[in-house]
Amino acid sequence: MRGSQKRKRQYFGRVRLDGVEFKVGDDVYLKRIDAGKEESDEEVEDCVVCRRAGGGTMIECDICLGGFHLKCLDPPLKAVPAGDWACLYCEEGEGRNKRKRPTRRSIKRHRTARERLLASELWAARIDRLWKEPDSSYWFEGPWYIIPEETAMGRQPHNGRREVFRTNHIDTNEMESILRHCYVMEPGAFQKASNEGDDVFFCEYEYDAQWHTFRRIANIDQNDLALSNDGNSEGDWSGDNTEEHEVKSSTYRKHKKQKKVIKEVPIRRKKYSIAAKHANSHSRIGGLEGLWAKSIPSDVRRSQTEFEKAKHALLLSSIPGSLPCRETERKEIRSFLDDAVAAGTQCLGRCLYISGVPGTGKTATVLEVLRGLHKRVEDGELQPYRFIEINGLRLISPEHTYTMIHEALTGEHIGWKKALQKLDKRFSQIVSSSSVDGRPCILLVDELDLLVTRNQSVLYNIFDWPTRAHSRLIVIGIANTIDLPERLLPRIASRMGLQRISFSPYTHHQLQEIIHSRLCGIQAFDKLSVEFASRKVAAVSGDARRALELCRRAVELAEQRLSDLSSTTIKGCRHAKGLGASGKLIGMADVEAAILEMFQAPHMQIMKQSSKQAKIFLLAILHEQNRTGMAETSFEKVAIAHSLLCSTNNEQCPNWDTLLAIGCRLGACRLLLSEQGSQHRLQKLQLNFPSEDVSFALKDNKEVPWLAKYLC
Repeated sequence: MRGSQKRKRQYFGRVRLDGVEFKVGDDVYLKRIDAGKEESDEEVEDCVVCRRAGGGTMIECDICLGGFHLKCLDPPLKAVPAGDWACLYCEEGEGRNKRKRPTRRSIKRHRTARERLLASELWAARIDRLWKEPDSSYWFEGPWYIIPEETAMGRQPHNGRREVFRTNHIDTNEMESILRHCYVMEPGAFQKASNEGDDVFFCEYEYDAQWHTFRRIANIDQNDLALSNDGNSEGDWSGDNTEEHEVKSSTYRKHKKQKKVIKEVPIRRKKYSIAAKHANSHSRIGGLEGLWAKSIPSDVRRSQTEFEKAKHALLLSSIPGSLPCRETERKEIRSFLDDAVAAGTQCLGRCLYISGVPGTGKTATVLEVLRGLHKRVEDGELQPYRFIEINGLRLISPEHTYTMIHEALTGEHIGWKKALQKLDKRFSQIVSSSSVDGRPCILLVDELDLLVTRNQSVLYNIFDWPTRAHSRLIVIGIANTIDLPERLLPRIASRMGLQRISFSPYTHHQLQEIIHSRLCGIQAFDKLSVEFASRKVAAVSGDARRALELCRRAVELAEQRLSDLSSTTIKGCRHAKGLGASGKLIGMADVEAAILEMFQAPHMQIMKQSSKQAKIFLLAILHEQNRTGMAETSFEKVAIAHSLLCSTNNEQCPNWDTLLAIGCRLGACRLLLSEQGSQHRLQKLQLNFPSEDVSFALKDNKEVPWLAKYLC
């Protein structure tokens, strides 16, 4: 027991180093150790004459407190004189022949830690985790801060003098490499800072070291932060992280061997800071004190059950190693991007349109191909490029696209009109091959149909930029509508080109393969239960996300079933219908119960129990959504579609006041999302649930049987 605990990490909330307390969340300076060069903890004053630190014995003037090398004096001194000593400037007094003391403006000096950081002589990082290794050494993990000069864009006119960027590059460093605290604030707190000292900086953007793009920290989704820490949150406090320890150790050995190579890349700093352990001759580990260092005993901890493993594997946020059943589409996307990126600065710009119903793996396939491309860039097989991802659902307005693209490229937040002007200039100017801006830029626009405006100017500009001679812009548009280019203006459709890829819905065989790939090595499902769930989802929509959600809900129901039957014998529940051979597997009954919950949800029951005209009203909204490819429509268009459906099928058509009352009732039930306002004819309407749910609820209706022919 004791021997096993000694081999495990111990995590801390704070430690004390030479009387200074460091805790999780602090920002710190790190000493920059070059090859064989050791950094001193003390700030050495520069010589007044030669403006250099070190390089010989120095003496201090007792009057002006200035430092001088003995060899720089006139005449030079061989030893430090006894008693008080005055420099040659103070000794001559106010005479006519007084020598002029060198001014600070004549030579650039980096004396303080702030100046040294801004001159790339120090590093800065944030402490996210603290722990003690089995060899009694203390380490921390966290992201780096970099100055604008270390980004791909370099320092821009809009960058502040004390502005730094937080990177998504997280490293592990030893506590010995820490110099002292610094303070990185958000812009609002930085403006109010007054008495915080000299080591104060502000940070507004996170810099992506992989794609060389910027993202505002205030806009980072909390789900992204939760996902980034999901893999480490459970192992941190358990003290049993042996596998992670081995990975870190092998990474450390790899970094030691590659130190001279990585030295040319300023963003990869861990090679120097980890090497500080060997560069510093003194040790400061004795002054460390651990707090909150409780670890869970190994006899109390338990391993995950098969159900828990299955639930984690079926999460939509779990990224699989590879996406099955999309080999043909993946090959076409890879070929398109290979040709575009390989052209480098000679890239003339290209466009690709990808369509398919929701849940068919369009975005996931593109991102998987991009990950493979980036690996080839690191291996030196392809030239470097930039990558920007925009989702139409996250935009305030379609015009906000210009702001997002410009902000990702430069780290400057401006209005969309000014951003449009700068982007027009950027994608039209000639840039030399040696310039950083010369690298190609891949722009991924997801939910492209949401950027459609009245004059369609946003889509026109996005697809017009790649046609310019020196744009080096590669646009990949993703939408759910296969014929969206034909619904746009001819000038936009012509610029989108003819390169298109269509993702068809998954078949039940493909859904079954996807689920089995997620559950590889997990013995939780009965064989027939996965096939039953795949066939049910394939018959409705072919959405892989819904199939994963269905299976995950079946796992939860099976857990609840076994928990309720824990007081009974296993033999009594084995012979329950559809529960699997052992009674502990997820069987047909669990999947069927999950299907009833998913396809007989309350909102679907409300649709089934609605009046005849309400069902036709929902069908009219669905018809307009499929016709235009837009999720949003107006009451006037829905009323016209409702009238046409009724007249075509010999139904009595109600007046517009009745239709308005029907829409209000559906909005009160939250089946519809409606715009508030007095202009009822132009009022915006949108379905609050997926169109597949509406189709499933209305297709087997006995009161209005003709609805089924419009839902196929």
